[in-house]
Amino acid sequence: MTGALPRGGPRASRLDRLYETDRPEYIDGEDRPDRQARVLRGLDRMHRLTGGHRTFTRRTLALAHAGGVAEPRVLELGAGHGGLARRLLAADPAVRLTVSDNSPAVVRALRSGDLGRHPRADVRLLDATAVDAPDGAYDLAVFALSLHHLPPPAVVRVLREGTRVARRLLLIDGWRHPAYLTAVPLLYLTGGAAHVHDGVISFRKMYGRAALRELAGPRGADVPLTVRFVPPGYLMAVAGG
Repeated sequence: MTGALPRGGPRASRLDRLYETDRPEYIDGEDRPDRQARVLRGLDRMHRLTGGHRTFTRRTLALAHAGGVAEPRVLELGAGHGGLARRLLAADPAVRLTVSDNSPAVVRALRSGDLGRHPRADVRLLDATAVDAPDGAYDLAVFALSLHHLPPPAVVRVLREGTRVARRLLLIDGWRHPAYLTAVPLLYLTGGAAHVHDGVISFRKMYGRAALRELAGPRGADVPLTVRFVPPGYLMAVAGG
């Protein structure tokens, strides 16, 4: 049922369906680690310039401490360059963080850097669609800027797994709208041609609010979900109780 769901939602317009693409991004492959690294650096620069990192950090910590949790256990899925992980650890000395990605090359890079040596961080190779962790192991799971890489059935599995291993799952991605293609110059300035390639494809793969609600609904993961727009162009969704 969810496999053929348009990224814009079950009632997406014909134009929105034409806008959608299934082209792969450089960051999804392991054949060119140098190009993948350029894209990751570009993403880090872009979200520093737009204030994304600050927004993601504040929202993550607010949810992690919700209900009076003093020393929250946070799982970051799809950590990529580790920018969010570093900011979470620097902003809150009480956080215990598991930093994970499903790419062996990315995990090797994270382990060889400062996150691999951090006393409150554990860097692990994990698949967000089948998390190797017991039920309720974390107070919060966060999956930032990676959701659009997954097809609809995999998003359903992320919703189920994230809310299984944690009390809540925070999903952060771009807001689906063709107007964001105007950000191409910023993509080039922050990461060159490789970042433009991946950025444009990412914009076209983002999930809309209606699509996420469908995937979280009774015919999908069957978990409660709230979705909201966060300036300048982010989607934030919280799944779970």
